[in-house]
Amino acid sequence: MALPLGIVLGLLAWFIVRYIAFSFYTVDQNERAVKTIFGRAERLPGPPVEDPFAEYMRPEERERYRYPQLRVIPPGGPYFKWPWERIYKVSIATQTINMALDLEDPRANHGGTLLEAVTKDQLNVGLRGQIRYRVSERHLYAYLFGVKNPVVHVMGYFISILRERIANFAAPATDTGQLSMTAGDGADVSGVSINDLRKNLRDLNELMDRECLSSAARYGIILDASLITEIDAPPEVEAAMAAINTAHNQVSSDISLAQAAADQKIVQSKRAVEIETLKAQAEVEPLLALAEQLRALKSNGGPDVLQAYLRNVRLGLYQQAERVIMEVEQ
Repeated sequence: MALPLGIVLGLLAWFIVRYIAFSFYTVDQNERAVKTIFGRAERLPGPPVEDPFAEYMRPEERERYRYPQLRVIPPGGPYFKWPWERIYKVSIATQTINMALDLEDPRANHGGTLLEAVTKDQLNVGLRGQIRYRVSERHLYAYLFGVKNPVVHVMGYFISILRERIANFAAPATDTGQLSMTAGDGADVSGVSINDLRKNLRDLNELMDRECLSSAARYGIILDASLITEIDAPPEVEAAMAAINTAHNQVSSDISLAQAAADQKIVQSKRAVEIETLKAQAEVEPLLALAEQLRALKSNGGPDVLQAYLRNVRLGLYQQAERVIMEVEQ
């Protein structure tokens, strides 16, 4: 009887340790957890809520990526689970990854150091940069159960969009409808795709952020930012671009000097016009004041007062004159 009793007690002890003591778990501050019961994820009650990220997808894709909302276990504990339940923990901390890294083939993209793309004028360029991403707490079903390896999927999605945008990227036009041309440090010539990309690198990063907003609904990963830091051209193209940039900088310098000289002449002309205007006003003001005084004198002194005024003025002129020529009637 001792042997069967020992076996039963041993199995009971193993069951208590395996399924009772180890059934308590905790969730860290930077983690979220999801529970499955007999393989089915525990979901929120009620009808499904419209996903705010669905507006960034095409209409035919919205039904395909309509995932259920799961009950998320917040940080804390200890929590308890039954043997038929399983806990999936996910870190929601922001992570950074090299955009050229291929998680399935580390040898691809020059060992994960340089991502190649083709511009609109058929130039092969190399891209360097990073991607910041984090798991979306709202879309844990897509991250855990929607795809097998969501990071690989979202990296491929990002790279495909990036290559498509670079192949069709053009410098933004100014208010006049012409491409902007500003002198700079050798990367400012408009109309050359690599220069356009380098000059508008910030716009390209912001464009990628907007284009990848649907990644949360697709794969459960939010792309916080794309940080494209460097765009390399082929060596034979760099020499040609250096010559183009030198010529452009010379032309820009000549245009700036001519514009400065023209602006200076315009300012001088304006000042000359202002001076002549002030001189004319200085000559007109005494005449206007004299006319006003004569009008007041005529209105207050009677009809003969102007004749007396003219006589006095004429006498004053005679006193100042050295010679007077008078007409004598025959």
